[in-house]
Amino acid sequence: MKETFADRLIGFVIYAVLVLILIVVLYPLIFVASASISDPLSVARGEMWLFPTELSFVGYERILANTEIWVGYRNTIIYTVVGTAINLVMTIMAAYPLSRKDFAGRHAITGYIVFTMFFSGGLIPTYLLIKNLGMINSMWALIIPGAVSVWNIIIMRTFFQTSIPYEIQESASIDGCSNLQTLWRIVLPLSMPVIAVMILFYSVGHWNAYFNALIYLNDRDKYPLQLFLREILIKSEVDQMAGSMDLSVQNHLMETEAIKYAIVIVANLPVLVIYPFLQKYFTKGIMIGAIKG
Repeated sequence: MKETFADRLIGFVIYAVLVLILIVVLYPLIFVASASISDPLSVARGEMWLFPTELSFVGYERILANTEIWVGYRNTIIYTVVGTAINLVMTIMAAYPLSRKDFAGRHAITGYIVFTMFFSGGLIPTYLLIKNLGMINSMWALIIPGAVSVWNIIIMRTFFQTSIPYEIQESASIDGCSNLQTLWRIVLPLSMPVIAVMILFYSVGHWNAYFNALIYLNDRDKYPLQLFLREILIKSEVDQMAGSMDLSVQNHLMETEAIKYAIVIVANLPVLVIYPFLQKYFTKGIMIGAIKG
């Protein structure tokens, strides 16, 4: 079919908008990466606006010499792996029964857990609960309170209902499979796409989390990486205010700025490297969530 002038014009506008969005998204990433290997003074003067100028790796040198950064990296990896594993198990255990037609009261239970998406106990009652459970200053305070996401339960339940024919489960039951055997041998092998989606959603959430650690953790050797990053950013702002009054602080401020950009790259590098290869699973998750069940 021959394209009309209006079709070509609309296509041009769409591509122009997409290119503009690409520039808006890529520029901060390129700027931070370039600033992390540029001379801090040239960055502060505004001489570096896109590509590196006067290469300097002082930020990365300070990071490699800082043991707390590696402690944070280790803790974040532990919290992400353990937390994601618990999240995945709990989500499957909740979503599979709710997807079964023969599960009595599933609609009432679904409505009950959906209620928690709109109303929660609040920060202070939650803190008191965590304290009474003895989880203050432990990794479990970062994992157990968010062990399951209602939204992810709904996504996985919808996948079970719409993508796995109920007749297959009935056939497995006739062959003598119990509910757990049906889940393990039939449902889960056919649910690898949504399982990958859940792993990505939960792991990215754990990797970027810092607020619960800020509230519940006291020992620095248990801090996640994002909490150390927050401290560096706050320290940079404090030094900036002090530098305007005390000239002797300015050299230290330049070094702090270099560390700030370098730590952003170090903290987000794993996600930036992995995400392009797994982007299709995020798209799959959005499509699953758009299906009504």
